[in-house]
Amino acid sequence: METRPQSPRPPGTPRWVALFHRPASGTWQVGAEAPDREPVLYALGEMTQTLRARGEDVTVDLWGPGDGTWRRYDISAPAPAPTPAAQPSAFGDQAPTPLAERLHSRRHQALMAGLSKAGLYDLTAEDVKAVQTVVDRLDEATVRTLARWLAAAGPGN
Repeated sequence: METRPQSPRPPGTPRWVALFHRPASGTWQVGAEAPDREPVLYALGEMTQTLRARGEDVTVDLWGPGDGTWRRYDISAPAPAPTPAAQPSAFGDQAPTPLAERLHSRRHQALMAGLSKAGLYDLTAEDVKAVQTVVDRLDEATVRTLARWLAAAGPGN
């Protein structure tokens, strides 16, 4: 059974810090830090998506102030990265045109940004499948509206 590496407490005065574990080097790297939680959570979501898109394993810890001292907020329930072969193709058996690929990518980015702003960063395989289904079946205007609703419903709103 694989154990999750423990992140070190960041130095200095408590603020919001997202730490990413780098398995190749066995080190933790600061991915984002700010006095407020929201920008760090947004950056954490964006960086997690980028690393997963590259096929990397993602282990993240969020540190922040708690009663005047550092407190670790565990948000990194490990979710398997989807394999490209497991994802259904939005284009069927046909080769997609560059325009179709770009529009599909824009819908996916808009929905993922909305989910991040709503506080949903670590998607399970089932969540990824649901996102893919929404992106495949809805037009861009509808996906952007859905993303706007998610962002408005997010933490701090």
